Amino acid sequence: MQLNSPAPADDTAVKRYLPWVVATALFMEQLDSTIINTAVPSMALSLGVTPLSLKAVVTSYILSLAVCIPVSGWMADRFGTRRVFSAAVAIFTFASVLCGLSQSVPMLVAARILQGMGAAMMMPVGRLTIVRTFPKSELLRAMNFVIIPALIGPLLGPTIGGLIVHVTSWRVIFFVNVPVGLAAQWLIHRHMPDYRGDTQRPLDVVGMVLFGAGTALLSWLLEVFGEHKLDATSNGVLLLLALCLLATYVWHAGRTDSPLLRLALFRVRTFRVSVVGGFVTRLGLGGLPFLLPLLYQLGLGLPAWQSGLLMMPAAAGAMGMKLMAAGLLRRFGYRQVLIINTLLIGMTISLFATVSASTPLALIVLLGLTQGLFNSLQFSSMNSMAYADISHADTSMASTLASSLQQMSMSFGLACGSLVTGWYLGGLPESNQLALTGALHHTFLTLGVMTVLSSLSFWTLKPTDGESVSKGNISVT
Repeated sequence: MQLNSPAPADDTAVKRYLPWVVATALFMEQLDSTIINTAVPSMALSLGVTPLSLKAVVTSYILSLAVCIPVSGWMADRFGTRRVFSAAVAIFTFASVLCGLSQSVPMLVAARILQGMGAAMMMPVGRLTIVRTFPKSELLRAMNFVIIPALIGPLLGPTIGGLIVHVTSWRVIFFVNVPVGLAAQWLIHRHMPDYRGDTQRPLDVVGMVLFGAGTALLSWLLEVFGEHKLDATSNGVLLLLALCLLATYVWHAGRTDSPLLRLALFRVRTFRVSVVGGFVTRLGLGGLPFLLPLLYQLGLGLPAWQSGLLMMPAAAGAMGMKLMAAGLLRRFGYRQVLIINTLLIGMTISLFATVSASTPLALIVLLGLTQGLFNSLQFSSMNSMAYADISHADTSMASTLASSLQQMSMSFGLACGSLVTGWYLGGLPESNQLALTGALHHTFLTLGVMTVLSSLSFWTLKPTDGESVSKGNISVT
């Protein structure tokens, strides 16, 4: 990849302003993804559906991300990072307005899919620009700088969402993105460098159809499974079809010169462990943003605004950990940090099973703060280690592949969390507060055990893996 058009300023200025450009867009995206969770009960009441059935509004967005992210790398190489990033923000902002104007669940889901398409180009292209601008010795610091402002979104999202729902309509939560999107556009056109690919590789249309169809079908099956919309035979046939589509893509990717996702990158151990291990870990974490507001509002009977406040400690803890993550990784290394931290995450998820109406709010706040600390360290570690041994020429493909599987894991995690909750609920109505609370408690225990088991994937790392990032032993620009 090369810089075909000049940067808007010298190299120092690009490094100074680029993290703020990417962080503003990530702030908007993170604000949207967290602000909606607090409003789910109110949205369900307004649209005349059950809260758990609204997981389609959340999963459709994440699914759209997973399906569309693979194309973002090709688009950035073809049209340039600045143009693609600007278009992504514009689509996301426009789709947000459509979400706020939706009159039914299908309309809202369609708008969320369009919104996910915009976000699909934002995340990997922003990350790619950071990776291409900063040497590996500065990469961890740059990524953490980007994430700190972006975490203000999760910090404010639940509270703003709760207050908006308490004072006015849930539709207003989507209109918050408009001024942020306009500010992001101004920053993009002033400070975003325009990286393009060295060669114009063709778009792998066959791979896009195979991977997109397989991923979409598999996620849809997780969405409807347990709701008795299909019989067991139909579910089995569609599951087999989804797996066959994905298996065919693996076969296709190994036999084409320019695959949509180059799976050969998994031969790099640090990349493989980061992405595959992170996939399993995110299965346990993916359902928490959706399940915790249900526990607080429907299980404990708290109002939306108070539920939003209880989501803030996790975001505050995440921001605090970004200031410490580099030092911890430099001292203890990726292997030790990821093994121990994954176990701690599993324990904190399981502890949510002890939260009840009699639990002091101070303990809930402490648990949320602890969860945010551990989750933040996990994501910083996995996201930065993925690029430790990736060559200069492979950064675009690595960013696309990592982002695709990360979003798939979060989509599957959210669907699995909702599915497990429905299974433990055992057909009882969600209005049964005692039954719903018990089902959520059992779900947190199940997700916690899954996360603890995912720590096994990080044992394959070597003590020195990732030192080109954590200690700056190698500087590759």
